[in-house]
Amino acid sequence: MGANTKQLRNRIKSVSSTLQLTKAMGLVASSKIRRANEAMTKGRQYADAVCQAMTMLTASSECQKSPYLQARDGDRVRLVVIAGDRGLAGGYNANIFRLLAALPKAEYIPIGKRACERFGKPIVSSEDFSAADARSLSKTLCEDFANGDYDRLGIVCTDYQSMLTQTAVVKWVLPFERPDDAPDLAGIVFEPDEQTILPVAVLEYVSGLLTAAVRESFASEVAARRMAMDSAGKNATQMIDELTLEYNRARQGAITQEITEIVAGSGE
Repeated sequence: MGANTKQLRNRIKSVSSTLQLTKAMGLVASSKIRRANEAMTKGRQYADAVCQAMTMLTASSECQKSPYLQARDGDRVRLVVIAGDRGLAGGYNANIFRLLAALPKAEYIPIGKRACERFGKPIVSSEDFSAADARSLSKTLCEDFANGDYDRLGIVCTDYQSMLTQTAVVKWVLPFERPDDAPDLAGIVFEPDEQTILPVAVLEYVSGLLTAAVRESFASEVAARRMAMDSAGKNATQMIDELTLEYNRARQGAITQEITEIVAGSGE
């Protein structure tokens, strides 16, 4: 009985240590949520703006022959994969890698330590990924696409819907697909001309989508970690309560057995 109570005490101590860890990680995640959501909102606004500019440009007949608008028959796909820098975020990273299994074979450009480790690439932090980093990567991607090094570009990231729901998605970026309802270009003048502006706009378009995707993915990671730590904390608290009850019963049984032995011994 003594060994049993000792084992229960050790388990309670171990779970309590885990509870302290989950609380600390939950607090860290909570402190990052507001800043991550603000960055995500700004990223979305900028991405919407560059998409609108691209839509107006590509509605012009002067841009129809651009390589950035021409669909290709090849199957060479390049995917920018955005995952987290750490684990303990529920299914955040697992959902990204599960989605990849359903996509065609591709050349991967990982962002986030977990993605970089998976594909054996140099570490690129998703939390520290800046607009300058996005622009540098965008320049390489656009040049390679224009040169015919690959046929399709996509971004595998996480779509933030709410604190409780984040969904892994793939966003196809190049070639640019014009919407069916062409915007009205009346009164819009492009200087110096559409063909000159388009390559610059494409660079900003890809850069803006990359920045927005990384920021939204990071906000999703923080939210997923916060919810995972809350769930782990509740489970740990429940386990401690159950172990404490079991420990008290074992201890009470040991005391009762000792009293019984004493009473039996005094009667002999």
